[in-house]
Amino acid sequence: MSTAVHVTDLLILVYFLALNSFYALLLVLSIPEIWEQTRLAEDEDFQRLMQSDALPPITVLVPAYNETATIEASVTAMLTLEYRTFEVVVVNDGSKDDTLDQLRHAFDLYEVPRTYRETLPTQAVRAVYRSRSRTRLLVIDKENGGKADSLNAAINASRFPLVIAVDADTLIEPDALLRLTRSFLLGRQIAAVGGTVRVANGCVVKDGRVADARVPRRFLPGVQVVEYLRAFLFGRLGWNRLGGSLVISGAFGMFRKEYLLAIGGYQVTSVVEDLDLVVRLHRHLRRHKIRYEIPFIPDPVAWTEVPESGRILSRQRERWHRGLIAAMWQHRGMLLNPRYGRVGCVAMPFFTFGEMLAPVVEVAGYLITAVGFAFHLIDLSFALLFVLVAWGYGMLLSLWAVVLEEVSFRRYGRLGDLLRLLGYAVLEAFGYRQRTVWWRLKAFWWAFQGRRAWGEMTRKGFESAGKQVAEQATARRAD
Repeated sequence: MSTAVHVTDLLILVYFLALNSFYALLLVLSIPEIWEQTRLAEDEDFQRLMQSDALPPITVLVPAYNETATIEASVTAMLTLEYRTFEVVVVNDGSKDDTLDQLRHAFDLYEVPRTYRETLPTQAVRAVYRSRSRTRLLVIDKENGGKADSLNAAINASRFPLVIAVDADTLIEPDALLRLTRSFLLGRQIAAVGGTVRVANGCVVKDGRVADARVPRRFLPGVQVVEYLRAFLFGRLGWNRLGGSLVISGAFGMFRKEYLLAIGGYQVTSVVEDLDLVVRLHRHLRRHKIRYEIPFIPDPVAWTEVPESGRILSRQRERWHRGLIAAMWQHRGMLLNPRYGRVGCVAMPFFTFGEMLAPVVEVAGYLITAVGFAFHLIDLSFALLFVLVAWGYGMLLSLWAVVLEEVSFRRYGRLGDLLRLLGYAVLEAFGYRQRTVWWRLKAFWWAFQGRRAWGEMTRKGFESAGKQVAEQATARRAD
C-alpha cells in the first residue's frame, strides 16, 4: 500500500511539474513575441500604412442579451473607433430587459426591410433597424437563441470580409482595430487573430472608454486581473511560436468571414462557442490543405466586466470547463493525429491532458497526499514538495506575468496597483485556486449529464464602477 501511494503521488507530482514547465515555456516564448510586436507597432512606415486605404473593411458583431447596464456605453465606444471603414451589427437576442429600448433611444433607430441573405440558419428575426444618427450601426432584433445563434445572425447581415466578434459588455480601445489588422497587412495568410482582454472592474470609465486603468480593491475581481494577465500576456502569446493556439477570446477576436461560412458559423449547441469555432477552423483548413495562421496580438485591447460574486464566477468557470470537455471529446479524432500538424500533436494533447484533466489530477493529488501523510505512508518532505510544485510553481508564474506586464505595457501606472497585483498573485494559491478547481471538477459531472445551460451574469455597468472609484478618490481627498 505504501508503495502504491508513493508511486501514484510521484506520478501526480511529475504531472504538475510537466504542466507548469510547459506554462513556463510559453512564458519564455512570449518574450521575443512581445519584442517583435512592439517593434512593428512603433515602425513609422507601418504606422503610415495603417492610416491608408490599404486597411480591409471590418464588421463588428455584437450579440446582446439583457445588457441594459452596459449596452449604450459599449456600442458608443465601438462606433467611435479609429478606423476608416467598418460597421457595427448589434443583435438583440430576445432580451427580457429594456436593451432594445436603450438602443432605440440612444441611437434613434428606425425599422428597415431585410435585404441580406440568411446563409446561416438562426432563430427568427423580428425586425432590422438602422440608426438616424449613426450610419454605421445596424441593429437586429430576434428571438432568443443564444450567443452563437446571435453571432450567426450578425454574420448573415455583415457586409465586409473580416468580422470581429465582441461581447456587448466589452469596451474596445480606440486604436484596437488598427492594431488588430496589423497581421493582415504583412502579406501573411491570416485566418483569424485574437487580441488582449483586460478587466474593467474598478477602472474609471468615461464616454465608453477606460480613462484610468486601476486594479480592483476587492479580492475576487482583483485576482481575475492576474488570471487574465497570465492567460493573455504569456499563455496565448507563447502559442504564436508553437503555431497551435486553440483559443481566441469570444469577447475580442477577428475572423475571415469566408472561413466562418465554410464551417457553418458558430455551433449553437456549444457553451464555449469561441473554443469550438477555432478548433473547427483548424480542422477545416488542415483538411483542405489551406495555408493559414491564427496569431495572437497583445497590444489591441478590449476591456470587459468580470464577475464580482463567487456564485456568478462559479457558473462561468464551470461552463468554460464543461465546454472544454465537450470540445475535446467532440474533436478527439484530431488528438495526436499528424494530419493536423502542431494542432493535433501539441495543442490538442496539452488542452486534453493538461487543461482538461488538471482539476481531476489535482484533487486526486490532494486526497492521496493527505491520506498518505495521515497514515504515515509518505513523509512530510514529500507532502511539502507536492504542495510546492502544485501551488508554488503556479504562484511563481503568476508573479512573472505581473512582472512581464510591468516591463512591457504598464497599463497600471500606480505603485499601489502593482503591489495589489503582486499580492493577488501570491494569495491566489490559498483558497481561490481550490475553489476554481472545485468549479472545474463539477463540470465533468454536468458534461456527463449533457447540461447545456449558460447561467446568467449580473452586471454593475461600466459607468457605475467608474463613478464608484471617483467617489472613493474624492472621499479620500476630503479626509
